[in-house]
Amino acid sequence: MASSDPTAAPTVTLAPLQTLFDAGDGGGPWRVVRGLLRLDRVGRDGPLLVMLAEPGDWLGLDALAGQAHGWRATAVTPVILRGPLQPATEAERARWLTEALLQLPERAHAMALLRTGAVRQRLATLLRLLARPDVLGQTGDAALRGRLPPLRVLAELVDAKHETVCRVLGQLLPRPREAAALVAA
Repeated sequence: MASSDPTAAPTVTLAPLQTLFDAGDGGGPWRVVRGLLRLDRVGRDGPLLVMLAEPGDWLGLDALAGQAHGWRATAVTPVILRGPLQPATEAERARWLTEALLQLPERAHAMALLRTGAVRQRLATLLRLLARPDVLGQTGDAALRGRLPPLRVLAELVDAKHETVCRVLGQLLPRPREAAALVAA
């Protein structure tokens, strides 16, 4: 049987806030090509952010074990994914699972940087992630500012009040008029 090349699989596009799958759903796995998705554990108190999936990450590998998804996957930015995929061989299945397992410590570290420390540091970390060409596809502060997720979403991702995020965002990404005034002062 020929290998199922993930780069040759059909693509799926999600708009921000669109759900790829919910906890309890089946299907997958998927490979993130562009954008960010949030993985939430949904409980009585609503969704709890667990991790962000970045380009190159695997999602929905529980399907390879015959399990339903344990998380909700929702687009934070516009997202392009490949899938659902089906491994052609047991070796390919094992390789995909190994890749996903090896990405987990890096994603856990990334979440720790987004959720601990000063809000300025957390937001700067998120902005660096969003500024990557494989996430929002734009470069430069002006382009980034125009494509940011809503303030409420940014605040949820860095675990801060939206008023604080608004103030710090103004410091980190001043609007052109504000930047000119800062330089002139």
